Amino acid sequence: MNMQPQIDRTTNIHAAARPANLNAGMEPLAELATQMAELDGALEALAGQTGDKAQRTLLRLNKELAGFEPCITLLGQVKSGKTSLVNAMGGWADLLPSDVNPWTSVVTSLHLTPGDARVETSARFQFMTEAEWDRLLTKGGRIGEMAGRAGAEGELAKIQAQIEQMRERSRNRLGRKFELLMGQTHEYEYFDKNLIERYICLGDDFDLESGMEGEDSQGRFADITRSADLYLNSPTVPIALCLRDTPGVNDTFMMREQVTIQAIRDSRICVVVLSASQALTSVDMGLIRMISTLKSREVVIFVNRIDELADPANQIPEIEASIRQTLDSHHGPKEAEIIFGSAYWAGKVLTGELEEMQGASGAALLNWAKVGLAAANPDQSPQDMAWALSGLPELLRSISNRIVKDLGAPLLARVASSAITMTTGQQAAHAVMIRGSKPGAALNMRDIETRFEQIVTSQMAALEDEIDAVFDAFRQRADRAHATFVNRATHSLIDHLERWGEACVWEYDATGLRLLLKSAYSVMTSRVQATALARYELAVQEVAGLLYAGFGTAVEGIQISVPEAPTVPSPVALGQTIALDFNDNWWSSWWRRTRGYKAFVKNFQQLICGETEDFMTQLKQVQTADTRASTLAGLQIFFEDQRNILMEIADHCRQDQDVQDLFASQGQQQRQDITQAALTTLGKYTA
Repeated sequence: MNMQPQIDRTTNIHAAARPANLNAGMEPLAELATQMAELDGALEALAGQTGDKAQRTLLRLNKELAGFEPCITLLGQVKSGKTSLVNAMGGWADLLPSDVNPWTSVVTSLHLTPGDARVETSARFQFMTEAEWDRLLTKGGRIGEMAGRAGAEGELAKIQAQIEQMRERSRNRLGRKFELLMGQTHEYEYFDKNLIERYICLGDDFDLESGMEGEDSQGRFADITRSADLYLNSPTVPIALCLRDTPGVNDTFMMREQVTIQAIRDSRICVVVLSASQALTSVDMGLIRMISTLKSREVVIFVNRIDELADPANQIPEIEASIRQTLDSHHGPKEAEIIFGSAYWAGKVLTGELEEMQGASGAALLNWAKVGLAAANPDQSPQDMAWALSGLPELLRSISNRIVKDLGAPLLARVASSAITMTTGQQAAHAVMIRGSKPGAALNMRDIETRFEQIVTSQMAALEDEIDAVFDAFRQRADRAHATFVNRATHSLIDHLERWGEACVWEYDATGLRLLLKSAYSVMTSRVQATALARYELAVQEVAGLLYAGFGTAVEGIQISVPEAPTVPSPVALGQTIALDFNDNWWSSWWRRTRGYKAFVKNFQQLICGETEDFMTQLKQVQTADTRASTLAGLQIFFEDQRNILMEIADHCRQDQDVQDLFASQGQQQRQDITQAALTTLGKYTA
């Protein structure tokens, strides 16, 4: 369902003010943008020198380069200032609402595009599907399911009452449209703050005043909105970026936890936002579990709200030590980078209200300046100094370096390698036409094509069998880890009952299960990558051998690169909350319902199997299926490119074709010069 724009595009939000160093920290991205432009120029130069078949490869490479949009997901404590930080990172002080109750399960993605070009869609809002809504209504969401398994009738009754209240509120707001909206999408050619609040902010429970349009009420669609995508241009970002704001990991129905997990899976960089006043404590175990599934390279911790500290210069080292101790105690990423700052300070700079800063925040800024500006340029303006002290430049630099190293450089190498293979294949095709294939070659063109397709079939089948074997081994190991955990926990339960009886409530930590599964997943990841790389190398060898057997020395110049091994996403599903993570009245309720040693054991085993079924399925089925698809796609794309080269050679093997026709638009030497210049450029990114 598409919604037509109701107001003029001039209502789009623009920054109120900008410091001179707003793009400080994004220098690595600026260099990456220059490299991408140079590579794009080389591809464009080659476009006029290739045949129709090779153009397919160029088109794919152009799309891959143009579609590069690194995604940075922000997650953290509720009220830690994630949304304010997203606004500051995007260069807008008040773009996304940051002062409302985030009850909805909405992940908001801010898509930033360099320059001032108009985008076709400025806002897209996706509603929950009927299945998601039905799960919420009939089972109370994930937490309702857990309450039912644990026998927490009191908790379940509260959840059902809240769901009923939410359903009635939604029906009152949406009327007959309520059922029709499920699974639909609303798109706009503009967005402003009012539009955003209509979809992603809870809003108040009130009766619309006379004459007030229901469509414009705050929070009208909030209860059923699943995700929001906002598109706008930014003069500060050098490349396209996606900033993904998650509404938290702890909520009444645990719907936000699920969409947050999916958001993390879809990105390679995660910014964990903490509040300086509470840092990282046992209250944040849900957040800690989420972080623990990621690698240190994938995590940047931003400690926000240092403007609320009385003595930042002395308190910040203590807070950092506390955070690292907590991460170490709970098996988190020990080498994660920790950055301190204030989105509030950044916002004041952007709005030009630095002089109007609250007294305590201003004092904290001056206190932090004694440490943070030790090597600063004394000629900087107050706005630039405050921007540097806000931590935004340091955060952006950390993110930029990760994007360049982990995403940008591999992209450039991958595109350049494929382009080189295509170009050298084109040159070989010309050589075959001019000089002919190897004298006395036993293979004709039809034989070569037949053998090539046989190679494709056999190599694809072999790769499927090999990675399926890796996944089968992983599933068996995961099942053994699960069974081992259940056995250990059961023995611990029996021991507790024998020692203390049924009057004392027993508790058990699920960390051991997560560590066992994470270890199994890590082994699987290494084996998948090693298996894929070995099969990719064999495929390259067979294709190269076939080309030489068919065309001899005329094709020796083709530079066939080995495809890049797939990146396997982290097992973020392990961060999902389960009943064992609640050491409170949930377990007391479960304990009171159970009587007798055998009943304790049986009910516990049923409970843990039901609780872990979801993330076991995610690990064993969903994530392996995604990895399988990407692994096979890598080899499939390689073969498509080689097929295009082979078809190009076949076209040039027509002996009745006039050689001069190939160079009708320009001289042969000029054509070779352009190609060689492009190859030189491409070679810079494959070294």
